[in-house]
Amino acid sequence: MSQLSIDGDGTAAALIPERPSLKKLREAAAGCNACPLWKTGTQTVFGEGAAHADVVLVGEQPGDQEDLEGRPFVGPAGKLLDRALEEVQIDRSQVYVTNVVKHFKWKPQGKRRLHQKPNATEIAACRPWLDAEIATVRPRLIVCLGATAAQALLGASFRVSIDRGRVMERPGLPPIIATVHPSAILRAPDDESRHAEMEAFVADLTIVARRLKGQ
Repeated sequence: MSQLSIDGDGTAAALIPERPSLKKLREAAAGCNACPLWKTGTQTVFGEGAAHADVVLVGEQPGDQEDLEGRPFVGPAGKLLDRALEEVQIDRSQVYVTNVVKHFKWKPQGKRRLHQKPNATEIAACRPWLDAEIATVRPRLIVCLGATAAQALLGASFRVSIDRGRVMERPGLPPIIATVHPSAILRAPDDESRHAEMEAFVADLTIVARRLKGQ
């Protein structure tokens, strides 16, 4: 697909369609070149899920498998997320999952593509897509998965390690709860640590599930 040119503020704002639907947003984002990551990513990985979901789950960026398949949270971290959602009885098909940044940022190491954290310019360039997704879905709750997502929506000083599981309020947004990214659980150094991290992750999502049930 040909890439769309960006004018104005150096973000994707000019590409947001009038009266956006998720379908229109996805189609427009497919040609986005608001930051240089489109040059190395295989494709834009836009959000997916229920059009009027009660909860939007926001991660950092697509990973290697997501980049190849063009869908968010389909790799190992996504499978762990599915397990955790099932444990707290949140139906994945009834949520909307997306990322702050829509292209995979990576560096080569041998034949592998290693994840690199997006910088502030890349996050700012992509932010209009996330804002449009949230405005279109109109969820009751946002769950930030990991520090990049949490700091994008709650401010650079936010620390997931300190405030995870708390319901936070920001003007113009639904209530927000932050927790770790499931990939952090996969990186735990041993089985005992991984089990403890998974229990804490499930505990955070239990707060989400209770909130959605009005408890």
